[in-house]
Amino acid sequence: MATITLNPGKDRPVQQRHPWIFSGAIKGVQGYVGRGDAVDVCGADGEWLARGTWSSGSQIRVRLFTWDADEALDETLLRRRLERAIATRAWLGYAGESAACRLVYAESDGLPGLIVDRYGPYLAVQLLTQGMAARAETISRLLADLLQPRGIYERSDPDMREKESLPPGEGVLWGEPPPEQIRTEQPGGLAFLADLRAGQKTGAYLDQAHNRLRVAAYCAGQNVLDCFCYTGGFSIAAARDGAASVIAADTSAPALAMLGANADANGVAGIEPVEADVFKLLRQYRHENRQFDVIILDPPKFAHANNQIERATRGYKDINLIAMQLLRPGGVLATFSCSGLVSADLFQKVVFGAALDAHRDVQVIERLTQSPDHPVLLTFPEGEYLKGLICRVL
Repeated sequence: MATITLNPGKDRPVQQRHPWIFSGAIKGVQGYVGRGDAVDVCGADGEWLARGTWSSGSQIRVRLFTWDADEALDETLLRRRLERAIATRAWLGYAGESAACRLVYAESDGLPGLIVDRYGPYLAVQLLTQGMAARAETISRLLADLLQPRGIYERSDPDMREKESLPPGEGVLWGEPPPEQIRTEQPGGLAFLADLRAGQKTGAYLDQAHNRLRVAAYCAGQNVLDCFCYTGGFSIAAARDGAASVIAADTSAPALAMLGANADANGVAGIEPVEADVFKLLRQYRHENRQFDVIILDPPKFAHANNQIERATRGYKDINLIAMQLLRPGGVLATFSCSGLVSADLFQKVVFGAALDAHRDVQVIERLTQSPDHPVLLTFPEGEYLKGLICRVL
């Protein structure tokens, strides 16, 4: 096994159990190391620190798995970590046969580069590092043994794979190919259809499952505008909890068609789908002097790289400002950012700036984050990417 030696002063994050080592922290490599191989990591003084996998094509050159010198990075470790992650989701209540949840959340579950989402009897997997790609067969076999799914389907994020110098990864890894739609049950008794082959992420947005219930609690008897609605998670939760009316807006016609199917699956009616560019639609509604009691803003990721943060914040401010102008006094704004590069503090400052420009007093009623099946390891704060504010706009 090759040994990675760090530059002086670069061992502190490793000692604090942060799982990433960037290329600039590495002084040298002793021995041969191939793509995804296990490597030992030593400080500048030669002291052994940790063990991880090598990524030759990434700025994050090593992903750390263990800080125990006696723990091998082998199939036994992978099985233990998978068992622990699966047991945690069962403890959280994601145990039904039709449950949809994130079973494995990469670094936060001690398995850097691996995402496993459950959609009833099928698993969707993302292998996002050279280390996990090299262990695809082992991971698939272990998941099949531990969970007995009908099939395991790879839906690796192509942008993440490209950063790792990996080819696109999609297709059946084990068992049966998934059907076009899988009916799943999510928190609160909501039913949603997932498309593992064509849906966003691995088939659906699982990270907002609990937030939909929190936002819906403010929607009874209210006129609701759900922006960037995708397949209607927030819209359906609001309609089920007694919203007087719901307008669901998105640019994707297939997503709105799935919204209709999801509404039928939950026995709710009265949701008005609108296929439109949300930025333009908000301006149109402002021009028409439309008003709403509740507005939900759940846009896609605006910042994919550091050089996009400024542009992203302008986009967040724009939609939040107009939404505040469209709300009746005392209305509720539920606003989200899933851009990991936009911190919670920065996001709140953006909403603050929007409130100033809209000349509205705004109270933060609740702060929201990703659902519990997306836990955040304290030594890896980067795992917390979803920020949400429920605000009262006076």
